[in-house]
Amino acid sequence: MPAKSQQQPRRRRTYRLVAAAAGLATVGALAAALPAGAHDNKHGKPLPSRYQDVQLLSFNDLHGNLEPPSGSSGRVTELQADGTTKTIDAGGVEYLATHLREARKGNAYSVTAAGGDMVGASPLISGLFHDEPTIEALNKLDLDVTSVGNHEFDEGAVELARLQNGGCHPTAGCYTDKKFEGADFPYLAANVLSEKTGKPILKPYWVWKKKGVKVGFIGVTLEDTPGVVSAEGVKGLKFKDEVETINKYARVLQKQGVKSIVALIHEGGQPASGSYNYNCDSPGPGDGISGPIVDIAKNITPSVDALVTGHTHAAYVCTIPDPSGKPRMVTSAASFGRLYTDTTLTYDRFTGDIVRTAVKSANHVVTRTVPKAPDMTELIGRWNTLAAPIGNRAIGYISADVASTGTESPMGDLIADAQLAHGRKLDAGTDLALMNPGGVRAGLTYAAKGTEGDGVVTYAEGFTVQPFSNTVNLQDFTGAQLIKVLQEQVSGSNAASPKILLPSANLTYTLDLTKTGADRIVVDSVRLDGTAIDPAATYRVATNSFLAGGGDGFTTLGQGTNDLVGGDDLAALVDYLTANSSATSPIAPPAANRITVVR
Repeated sequence: MPAKSQQQPRRRRTYRLVAAAAGLATVGALAAALPAGAHDNKHGKPLPSRYQDVQLLSFNDLHGNLEPPSGSSGRVTELQADGTTKTIDAGGVEYLATHLREARKGNAYSVTAAGGDMVGASPLISGLFHDEPTIEALNKLDLDVTSVGNHEFDEGAVELARLQNGGCHPTAGCYTDKKFEGADFPYLAANVLSEKTGKPILKPYWVWKKKGVKVGFIGVTLEDTPGVVSAEGVKGLKFKDEVETINKYARVLQKQGVKSIVALIHEGGQPASGSYNYNCDSPGPGDGISGPIVDIAKNITPSVDALVTGHTHAAYVCTIPDPSGKPRMVTSAASFGRLYTDTTLTYDRFTGDIVRTAVKSANHVVTRTVPKAPDMTELIGRWNTLAAPIGNRAIGYISADVASTGTESPMGDLIADAQLAHGRKLDAGTDLALMNPGGVRAGLTYAAKGTEGDGVVTYAEGFTVQPFSNTVNLQDFTGAQLIKVLQEQVSGSNAASPKILLPSANLTYTLDLTKTGADRIVVDSVRLDGTAIDPAATYRVATNSFLAGGGDGFTTLGQGTNDLVGGDDLAALVDYLTANSSATSPIAPPAANRITVVR
């Protein structure tokens, strides 16, 4: 599985949008076209009113987080009335189930949808079992439909089909005495085609129906999936443009008489605020949303009534004008099950369409102050029992939290050091290591999560940090190529959203963010063991297999020579922690001072 970045580069132009405030009317303001008490003359039964509210509950980027995520991954920021903010502990399917079930009460017309990346890059409780536990949990959550995300392709199309249809894993077999039944809900992959047949590998759309109300769902993932997933994961597949695909299937649905349409898009944007409840549509500086979803939303046909998005792990409820200039709701519920979105779609029985001016939406926190759902507690306990012999093993000791955030994260630095040590066991001539930020899925927390004790790092915690099963690869590069790799962090496909690699401790340089493109790398500042890089010299570099294949826009890393494939990247981290820490001498978080950032 590839270690990939949460925010992916796109070929589209991205820009900041301050959305015009939409005049969102309430349902009560809509005049009913039928008189009160109207009856069906044939049967004498009351006729339904013209307007029917449909509740759309949605979330995205769960990534197999069945248990409450730890550290910053398990918190959300809430904007207060006085302009201050506070953080709230959030997430965990025991609480998500309770919140969703409570939200559905009193809503006879309710559908639950997701925006992709339900699995992949998952903690050990799910990842160890190829995400069967998460599919089981989603079934219990009564998820109705989801788009695929790029992570659904971590293990390839065949494994994705198994998650949909069921059956035992081809190599690991069955984990229990019960056959894995697969997902009760459809995965939609409208823009993912088989190279052989030219047809979608899974259903492109799905229609929810209840008592004459019909809402169609079209699901797509980001077109750039091949750039963020290992080549093996997307072998034999073609990924088409999101807008063209959605517009195509919107026409198909309309021909079938389905006028109410929601697009589930595993691509997103970056809101101006990190608070989940900020007013995205409030005009003025510091508001609005930017990123790929802006161009996508502005070009999707007006026949699509709402967009449920994801991928960037951001939280927003915004309106973005459609091609006709009318505002349209675009939502994202952060990640890891910390939020869910509650959207009201007002369905017009006369037209079969959604009354767009009546659409209302808000993100809600999956707080941990509500009762746990017993069925989810049982599910987690059952799978944890199977995982415990592996997951509870101590692999190292830390003296403080090792954070995974920041331009240069301490966790990423620690992984790079571990990969350099692993590389030197394979080849003593290994010079340095580079780690991609998207492959660092979490940090390490000093406080004990279970009974292991403070400062103890368990295998399960290490798995959460590096769940992709990449290998540590060695390649030779010239000094000129090495400089180019560093420049690719901030240029080319990474110019708009830089991806700053985490270097091993012996590589230092200056990143000047006041400049643009490749010039942000101060070439004269690049030092290896204190010595300037020689453009003509050869350097042996350790990376994970995802980067070694040119992933995340680092095309130069795909051009190395004298390749040597080493062991599993998580095993390298385990070996490093075991060798360099003990209960009496824990390892300290790296100082994150290898890159000097000028702002």
